[in-house]
Parts: sequence; structure tokens; C-alpha cells
Amino acid sequence: MLDVTKILGSEEWCRLEEMGIPAIKARVDSGAKTSSIQANKIKIFTKGLEDWVRFEVNPLQDNRSISILCQAKLYDVRNVKSSQGISEERPVIKTPVTIGDETFEIELTLANRDTMEYRMLLGREALNGRFLVDPSKSFCQGDVPQDEITRKYRPFMTEKSGLTLGLLASNPELYSNKRIVEAGELRGHKVVFLNVENVYMKLDAGSPEIRYRGGNILDKFDAVIPRIKPSVTFYGCALLRQFDTLGVYCLNTADSITKSRDKLFASQLFSKNDIHIPITGFAKSPMDTKDLIRMVNGSPLIIKLLESTQGKGVVLAETNKAAESVINAFKSVQTNILVQEFIKEANGQDIRCFVVNGKVVASMQRQAQKGEFRANIHQGGAASLVKITPEERKLAIKSAKVLNLDVAGVDIIRSNRGPLLLEVNSSPGLEGIENATGMDIANVMIETIEKKLKYSR
Repeated sequence: MLDVTKILGSEEWCRLEEMGIPAIKARVDSGAKTSSIQANKIKIFTKGLEDWVRFEVNPLQDNRSISILCQAKLYDVRNVKSSQGISEERPVIKTPVTIGDETFEIELTLANRDTMEYRMLLGREALNGRFLVDPSKSFCQGDVPQDEITRKYRPFMTEKSGLTLGLLASNPELYSNKRIVEAGELRGHKVVFLNVENVYMKLDAGSPEIRYRGGNILDKFDAVIPRIKPSVTFYGCALLRQFDTLGVYCLNTADSITKSRDKLFASQLFSKNDIHIPITGFAKSPMDTKDLIRMVNGSPLIIKLLESTQGKGVVLAETNKAAESVINAFKSVQTNILVQEFIKEANGQDIRCFVVNGKVVASMQRQAQKGEFRANIHQGGAASLVKITPEERKLAIKSAKVLNLDVAGVDIIRSNRGPLLLEVNSSPGLEGIENATGMDIANVMIETIEKKLKYSR
């Protein structure tokens, strides 16, 4: 008969002494074959004649500031299918694990478990022949109280020296997001990537909260840098309002982002504030299509979805007949569009001015590919350094100010009647303009946060 001390619950505390991890809570999952541990900054290197792997572990699900640097001999690299059914290659190591008074060697795959509630998973290969599992219980091999956790991890806690910044975005691998993290860390700050879809909130007059998947309360941030993609604008802006409620500075507010994403409202604000834009029309009924086309000086003309970005959802109609067909097709599926005059003399060129804290910090000219009218880098446009005129500089600064954006990508087109504003982007990309100008714009953004918070190094 199996000893009752050999029973595990659905969650248990583990020690990984060779890796320097004094306590980590694991989910016991007999449905999973392999065991895994949360790991980031994974790097395989050669030590002597052997392959080793270096990685960082955040062992506590409710404290992402504690990070332990580990290294171990690389045992294998395997193709592992995640719980979402996605296959990926993961490094595998072998290490002793202690559960209760039992110590034995297990295989661990190194996986990004940031979005999971548990930092470690114990699969059936580690359990076979050693334990029975009673999923109705927890910590059968002993719980670890909070004061003990604090004592164990006190050596890993460092005094705060810089700011704690949250980067609210969707993809940590994007150039812009990696550059912002890099710039913040180089200036001595802690930058935490927050996936928009893994953040949630508690609305309560007495104790409002923002939490991250797994229950981690996000209450240590000095500022949040929003890099919200259009498809999550509504939810992302709701989160920014919650951060603002908690007294966290947001580099671009929810209100300013919402205005910039609503192209019709933004165009109305620009017109109201004497900011010149290409002649733009908006109508609901297909009965008004012909006059709408005449109103913007006829074809060729530009048709834009109100929620378009990076040049997507923007169409050039070269004849009146084509324009009517496209406009009426959009209206037939209840899609809101803007109709805008086409500036022929621009020859497929526009200017992106990067405005930070009321100043143009860099500018580039974008040239559309041959046969393409959109100069966006995402549409294959080529970027080069450009010297802007005082009038263009003034237009860029005023446009960002009207929307109250601390960071903005302002797109300007040169016409026979002077510079015209095309649009203002509240999450402008850094790659094209940093490469074209050589400017460290990510650093300028971090400096702006420091100024706003009156932080001195």
C-alpha cells in the first residue's frame, strides 16, 4: 500500500536547490507528459565542449520583480505542443526537485509561462512510481506561509533605484516594444511588458485594482507606456483609464488615443482648430455618393475606413465610376468611410514627424513603391532623412497638441497650397524613423516620462 505521505494535491511547493530557487508553487497535472518551468531571456551557450542554457525565472506568480538567473546543462531541445495546441521548440534540462522530504531528478522544459497562473507544472513523467494525485486537495506535502516566502526571497529583493514602467502592448517581439524596454533598462528603470489581453480590473470606489493573469495585483507602476493595436483600442483605453484612476502616469491618455483612432472626430477637431487637411467628405446615404465625390474635387480620390492604420483599409479610386462602386460597396455592409481628395503633386511621398512632449524630435520622408500610392513603411515605402520647414514643424506640433498626445507620429503631405495634415498616429512605430534618422527615439520617450514625474537619477 502506498504511504499517505506520497499523495500530492493539485498544487504543491517545490524546491530547486541546484537552480537556487528556494520555493516555487507548481501545478500538478497528470494530464501533461512533461514538466515545465517559467523561463525568459533563454540563451544557449557552450561551456567547455558541452551545450548549456542560461535563463531567468520569476518564481513567484504574485511578484514579477523577483528574478533568478539560472544555468544548466542542455539535455535536449524538443518540439512541445502548448495547451493552445501550438507547437514550439523548447530547451530541456535535468535538475533535482524536492517536494516535501522527497528529492529526485526530473526533466524540465523551459517555457514562457508568464500568462499562466503557475510558474511551474509537474507532469506525469515526474509523478510516475512516486506519487498519487488527489486533485481535490492542495499542499499535501506542506504549505509555505507568506512570511516564510518573504524570508526565503529576501536576498533576491533589491531596493528600488529607478522607476517601474509598464509597457502595455500585445507583442513583446516587435522592434518598437523591444527598443522601449531596452531604453528604459539602460536608464536604470524596471520595464515590465504587460499583454493588454492578460490585464483585467476591479471597479470599486473604495479599492479599485488592476490585475494580471494569475491574480498578480499591478500596484507598483510609476508610469505606463501604451502601445495599443487598433483591434484592442476599446479595452486598452479602458485599462489606461483605470491606471489613471490609480494615479499612474500614462504616456498618452485614453482620451487622446480614442480621439486619434476616430478619424472622423479627429478630422473635425483639426478643421475646428485651423489645421489644414485634404478636403474630406463623410456621408451615410448612398444617395449622396455622386455629390460626395464632387465635393472632394472628383477622381482620383482616396477612400479610407475610419479605423484604418498602417495604410490598411485605404483605397485609391482612379475614376468617378470606380469611386462610386467602392463607396457604395462599403456602405452596403454598414462600414463607415471617409472620402478624401488625392494630392497628385505629392508623387507618393509623405513626411512622418515624430512628436514627443511638444517637440518634433525626428522627421523622415517616406516614398511609396512604384505603382503604389501609400508611402507607409508597412506597405513597402522607403524612408529617408528629410529637413522639414518651420511651417511643417508648427503643423506637426499643433496637431499633436490638439489631440493632447505626448507621443505622436504626425503624417504630413506637401501640396501646392502648403503642407496638409494626413493623420496622427498615437502608437507610431520606431523602426523606420530610428533607422532613417539615427535618433534614439525610445530614449527620448523614457526621458519624457522622467520629466513628467520629476524624476532625477
